[in-house]
Amino acid sequence: MLLTAIVFGLLGSFHCIGMCGPIAFMLPVDRTNQTKRVLQISVYHLGRLITYGILGLLFGLLGKGFYFFGFQQYLSIIIGVIMILAVVLPSKTVAKLSITKPIYRLVSGVKNRLGKELKKKKTDTFFTIGFLNGFLPCGLVYMAIFASIATGNALNGSLYMMLFGLGTIPLMTAFVYLGNFTTGLVRKRIQQIIPVAVVLIAVLFILRGMGLGIPYVSPIHVHDFVDGGQMCH
Repeated sequence: MLLTAIVFGLLGSFHCIGMCGPIAFMLPVDRTNQTKRVLQISVYHLGRLITYGILGLLFGLLGKGFYFFGFQQYLSIIIGVIMILAVVLPSKTVAKLSITKPIYRLVSGVKNRLGKELKKKKTDTFFTIGFLNGFLPCGLVYMAIFASIATGNALNGSLYMMLFGLGTIPLMTAFVYLGNFTTGLVRKRIQQIIPVAVVLIAVLFILRGMGLGIPYVSPIHVHDFVDGGQMCH
């Protein structure tokens, strides 16, 4: 399932280029010194990866609680269903939910801080910009967070989110160097692919939770062997 994190990251970098792209393009990198520019961009990505890792750690701990109480199997199914609903439900309907209001307040604060940091040119500024950038909302970031909960522990949750971050690096780096190099048609095609990819990944999570005995896709859960008296002694 960790492979889905990279898929989310690659797709997410196209999906979120509208919000994160301008930030990446506005990075106060030194365009006269190639080595320094590479270092600055790397520090920026490091900041984002650490944010994603922290988010994965926290939500992975939440998933561990579900795992402890024996809800891991059902959690994977629920996460898959939520992913599908997120694709099917109109964005306006989701926006009306009261749970989104705290997120909007957080985003407003992050944007204000980002605006101040983008005016600076110190090395640690790039880390701060990347760290804050990681908190900006994106539909596929949310999907990755849900998936990190389903991993069932903090380490895997953190790893999942960091792999998601790694998946976003190629396009975000290209944006720093080249600006908006994608055409409207390319972005449109990607936008059409994203919902399909999310649904396919959601189905994988549902199958995983069902424990159908399909190797790598839907393995039988250990407690199923115990309950069936099939555990080897």
